[in-house]
This record gives sequence, structure tokens and C-alpha cells, in this order.
Amino acid sequence: MNNEQALKIVNEIFQSVFRKENFSTLDEIKRKYAYDINLPIEVQDSTTGETTWTDTKEINNNYITQKNMESKDYKEGWMIEKKNLQNIKDILDIWNEINYKTTERVYNSDNISQSDTLYNCNDAYNSVNCRACNKIIFSEGSGESEYLLACKRSGNCNFCIKVDDSGTCSNSYHVICSSKISNSLFIQDCFNLHECIFCAHIANKRYCICNMQLEKEEYFVWKKKIINWILEIEK
Repeated sequence: MNNEQALKIVNEIFQSVFRKENFSTLDEIKRKYAYDINLPIEVQDSTTGETTWTDTKEINNNYITQKNMESKDYKEGWMIEKKNLQNIKDILDIWNEINYKTTERVYNSDNISQSDTLYNCNDAYNSVNCRACNKIIFSEGSGESEYLLACKRSGNCNFCIKVDDSGTCSNSYHVICSSKISNSLFIQDCFNLHECIFCAHIANKRYCICNMQLEKEEYFVWKKKIINWILEIEK
């Protein structure tokens, strides 16, 4: 996935969640929304010098891409000639020579960039430890979801931004430890909310702000103002 494709996905998510276009760069999006997510970091393949991405930085700084590791295994294998071992240091020296942290581990996936440890994913950018996800940007530890931006440890979600430790959420922003949340903003520890904002510890509600019940028309007036505040748009 290239930057243009990633920004297209970001814009689709913005349109779904905020009903607004995204005008920020990927770097700006990352700083604003993914600041607390453990994303893959850039390192160099120790065998080729090429740029690669890993979920953890190793102490010995030996890295090899999944592709290059598999290529070496196919062409010559990883076994070496027996050497004369005198002490533990000899063993550790050889261990450091052969021990590479494999990077960009991607399995049964397609169109992946700057990511590590993805299973059955498609169209992912700078994400880590995700499974069965499509169209995810800057996301960590999520599963069976699509159109995620800066989300972590969540499942069965779609068109979400900054959804953490939650499930079955859609078209929502900044949701924590909640389930069955739709079209909502700033939700924590809630269940089954639709069109709610700044709510915590409540269930089975709609058109609430700060746990207060509003009329539908009043709610949407405030929602527009809050979205403009989130995106720092001048009226």
C-alpha cells in the first residue's frame, strides 16, 4: 500500500465518522490520532541494508525481512558448519551471527506496507498484530474489522477512529471499553449506544450528550459543533 492509497482510506473513514473531508497528511494523522499506539518502527535489514519494519526493537539490532529469510532458507538453508566450541562466549558469538529478528511478518495478506505480524489482512498501512482486517491504518491488535484508523485491541468494528478495547462499533470516534456503539463520539464503558457523545457508564441510549437526554434536533446541532471542534474547523 502506498501513501496515496492510505490517505484514500483515511478520507473514507473521515467521511463516515465526521461527514468531513480529511486534509491532513499521514504524518499529521499519525501524530494526532495514533500517538498512544505501539506501531511498527523503521529499521534496516542487517543482510541487505534495506528499510524494513518491526514490532519490537531487538537488543542486538539484527533484522531480516520475512522475504529475505525465506529466500536464504530456500537457496542455501540456515544450517552452518560445526565449529570448535571452547566456552559459552563462543556459543553466544555464533548465536549473534545467526540470530535475526524477522520483520514484516505478513501471512495470507495482500497490499501491506510498513507493518509487522498480520494474519489474513488486506490493505494495511503501518499496523501491527492484526488479524482478518481490511483497510486499516495505524492500528494495533484488532481483528475481524475494516476501515480502522488508530484503533487497538478491538474487534468486529468498521469505520472507526481511536476505538480501544471495544467490540461491534461503527462510525464512531474515541471509544474505550465499550460494545455495540454506533455513530458516537467520546464514549467510555458503555453498551448499545447510538448517536451519543461524551457519555460514560450507560446503556441502551440514543441522542445523549454527557449522559443527558436531548431531543434529536438539539443533539445534532451540538454534534456539528463538536465535530468542528474535533477537527479544529473555523465556523
